[in-house]
Amino acid sequence: MDSSELWAFFDAQDAPEGTGEAPWEEPIPLTARRELPAFPTEVFPAWLGDYVRAVAEETQTPVDMAGALALAVLGTAAGGRAVVQVRGRWREPTNVFVVVALPPGNRKSAVFNLMANPLYRCEALLVTQSAGRIVEAEITARLAKEVAESAAAKAARGADADKRDELVAEAISLAQAAESVTVPAKPRLLADDATPEVIASLLAEQGGRLSVMSAEGGIFDIIAGRYSGTPNLDVFLRGQAGDRLRVDRRGREEFIEAPALTMGLTVQPGVLEDIGRIKGADERGLLARFLYSLPKSLVGYRKVLTEPIPDAVAATYEEHVTALTMSLTDWTDPAVLQLSPEAGDVLVAFEKRQEPRLRERGGDLAHVQNWANKLGGATCRLAGLLHLAAHPSNGHTEPISADTMRAAVKLTDYFTGHALAVFDLMGADHTAARAHAVLEVLRAQQWSEVSKRDLMVKLSRAEFPTVADLDPALNLLEDHGYIRCQPVQRSGGRGRPPSPRYLIHPQLADPTA
Repeated sequence: MDSSELWAFFDAQDAPEGTGEAPWEEPIPLTARRELPAFPTEVFPAWLGDYVRAVAEETQTPVDMAGALALAVLGTAAGGRAVVQVRGRWREPTNVFVVVALPPGNRKSAVFNLMANPLYRCEALLVTQSAGRIVEAEITARLAKEVAESAAAKAARGADADKRDELVAEAISLAQAAESVTVPAKPRLLADDATPEVIASLLAEQGGRLSVMSAEGGIFDIIAGRYSGTPNLDVFLRGQAGDRLRVDRRGREEFIEAPALTMGLTVQPGVLEDIGRIKGADERGLLARFLYSLPKSLVGYRKVLTEPIPDAVAATYEEHVTALTMSLTDWTDPAVLQLSPEAGDVLVAFEKRQEPRLRERGGDLAHVQNWANKLGGATCRLAGLLHLAAHPSNGHTEPISADTMRAAVKLTDYFTGHALAVFDLMGADHTAARAHAVLEVLRAQQWSEVSKRDLMVKLSRAEFPTVADLDPALNLLEDHGYIRCQPVQRSGGRGRPPSPRYLIHPQLADPTA
């Protein structure tokens, strides 16, 4: 008889006669789906809200997808060209990272194209407008280089000492002039699944503004090190935060003072789990930079015949996106968006409401503090984008109103609800993740009861280094009705105290029960 059987024998001898266990109730699932908030399309100005709803209707997709991508479209247009003056020295840029997760078959590509197409047309328009300047600069640079090389050759051929110094000085001057001629890069607004190095170079070429938009999640494989074997996060971390970025390219070192990288992605839910496993993604803050949307799929409930997007609604959408993009494209110093005093009051009220939610004890956002700590700034960014959407051509001349800030708070509440569900997928709640590991062992062993000591033998020591690490998981399982802790019965003698024992729900001991 081993030790566990011996303690079970003593427990049985000491148990009062006639006692019986209360009947088991259905356990509460550890991963019960959260009640996710609906996307508040009413926060958008009419031209954008009407288009988002029309896209969702025509494609029979959740309105969340078009709504979240609309924010990425606005961020592409405004990122790097407008900032929100919050208070004191606190300024927030207007670029955002947005990711929407839906299973296959949800027409992600169709929605993505309908939302992003005006940006591609804007990019083509910018290329056409800049073509003449680029050609002129290229010819100027080539001629200046040829003249400098000719002067250098003339100086090298030699002359009398008096003229040599003069020729050398002239050659140096012409070489410096040739070097100073800058050929503008072809305008780019959008990149797809590019490497971090390419994205950094594009940011440098484009004056700090760039958007990575894709209907797939391949960019996360690249971030994780598909090509290099090592995760490369810097350009994404700095590009979202607006921190100075150094770029080494073509033998030159360049600084991007305030990079503004936007991301708008539609992915499958499994990709979100993969993101959580990228080395350093959580610790260095990559996961905390995204606004997550996890809408419910409509597959199986879609209409076959739908209302097409009205031509007038589509034309107005393209007109306003184009107006916003083109009105800001020539800004080198960003347009500063001021908060009205009333908008500032709304923001302060939101921050006061959020702060208790971050507390380690009792705060529902405590386990996602890295993400939740950025919500004040995210709300200001969203307010800036909504303000620019309402004033596509002159947003910098009007302050952000209290109503716009309230609309931004609605969006933040939406993304908070969805982020909690996404971080559940990623296993951010370590207690819940450990409880799942214990539950898998209980199902595999099909015990009717077990001691803590015997359970520890079956668990991974990497995940449960000590018995103390097991306690929170057991408490959670007991709260959910999977196990019941039994009173410890002592024999009165000396020696090691008995290990706590747990009765196990019959469904785990016998799956057919």
